[in-house]
Amino acid sequence: MNQPISFRKGIWLALASVLVLASSAFAAGEEEAAWNGGLRQKFFGDRPIAESNQVIELTAPYRAEDPALVPLQINSKIPQTQDRYIKTVTLVIDNNPVPFSGAFHFTPDSGKADLAMRVRVNAYTYIRAVAETNDGKLHMAKAFVKASGGCSAPIGTDLEAAMARMGKMKFKLDNEKPALQQPNLAQLLISHPNITGLQMDQLTRMIKPAHFVEEVKVSFNDKPVLTAQTDIAISADPNFRFYFVPETAGELKAEIRDNKGNQFSASQSITP
Repeated sequence: MNQPISFRKGIWLALASVLVLASSAFAAGEEEAAWNGGLRQKFFGDRPIAESNQVIELTAPYRAEDPALVPLQINSKIPQTQDRYIKTVTLVIDNNPVPFSGAFHFTPDSGKADLAMRVRVNAYTYIRAVAETNDGKLHMAKAFVKASGGCSAPIGTDLEAAMARMGKMKFKLDNEKPALQQPNLAQLLISHPNITGLQMDQLTRMIKPAHFVEEVKVSFNDKPVLTAQTDIAISADPNFRFYFVPETAGELKAEIRDNKGNQFSASQSITP
């Protein structure tokens, strides 16, 4: 018996709704597959992780304009005090060839455990910032980013020039006269090609071996402000925005080391 057209249309609409819901659920499961399939256990074992924006917040573009230069902003929601502070932020990009992107260590002298940088994103993925507070608790914020090919994007034709300026660094301060005993925003700019080991040299058409910054140390008057272990996800010519708290006039210093053992340093006098 033929059903009325309106009845059949209603059935098809209902089926379509079910398929959309099922597709969304499947997509959500796929988005978390790498994390739940081993990454969480690899980096944090069985430790409980609270997922919220109450301790840390991660901001990233939903659709990246350039997958090799995806801007990230990490904002802390608690002050850095001696009693309670964010000790480490671990950055994980689930679907990158190397998911570990960096571990960034802070102290109360950091003023704020805020950080901004640019990263490479190789496929549609969650990016996760997992903060460990000094009491050992873990807090996670995440953002989904649509981008692809960031880790294998061509190096470009100016590699020789990039290598010639490798290791040059400079600081930029948000205020020329930083305020004493308050968090002051600064930026560290590093000249380094940060080659991923997945990129083709456009001139030779050969894959270049990985060559990237793997450690960054920033101090003020020899007291640590920011220490980081980084990997291939950090963009070429890395730059990091961070805070520091000067108690007096002094020297802001940066030291870096890359995976080939090259070491570089730079400093700037700070006069509040």
